[in-house]
Amino acid sequence: MIYSLLRFASIVKNNFYRFSQKLAKLSALTLVLISLGFVCLPTNQAIAGIDDDRYEGNIYILYAGNGSLVPPRINLKESLARETPAIVVFCVDDSSDCKQYSTLVSRFQEFYGRAASIIPVNVDALDLSAKYQKDQEGYYYKGKVPQTVIIDQKGKVVFNEQGQPAYEKVDDQLRKVFDLLPREESVQLQRRSFNEYNSEITN
Repeated sequence: MIYSLLRFASIVKNNFYRFSQKLAKLSALTLVLISLGFVCLPTNQAIAGIDDDRYEGNIYILYAGNGSLVPPRINLKESLARETPAIVVFCVDDSSDCKQYSTLVSRFQEFYGRAASIIPVNVDALDLSAKYQKDQEGYYYKGKVPQTVIIDQKGKVVFNEQGQPAYEKVDDQLRKVFDLLPREESVQLQRRSFNEYNSEITN
């Protein structure tokens, strides 16, 4: 009788051991399949878009292809101390208007970057409860983005507009600041073609 009970206990023990081994393998296999399912299933990932108000990253890097504007090389206080005109642009990274306008800001830098300070300001970084001085960017922010402010060599605001002004409108003000000819009177600089260089060499 005791022998039978011991044999029965041994069988139960062996069966329990085999069952626990199979259960462990099954659990591991289940975890692997669940993990693969999460990886392989299609997901609704956010796609970067210039026409939406979602955050995807810095707008100057993503949409203007211009990492040199982030962070700006100089702040307004330094620009005023050097008597250098400044173009201050207020924006946020999750605004479709700012995303679209970022390409124009990059064009300002292309044409005026050596003579003016281009200062993009992310409004999210401003302390809106603070009292700013005239030599601080936050002093000029009016509550909407994008906003473009041009400050001349003497510290006078010559342009301050919210929204997306046309490039020509901003360019007209910058031409006045730098005492340049109006656009219609100036010769547009163009790169000479390869054939023009060839004809000079052969002559």
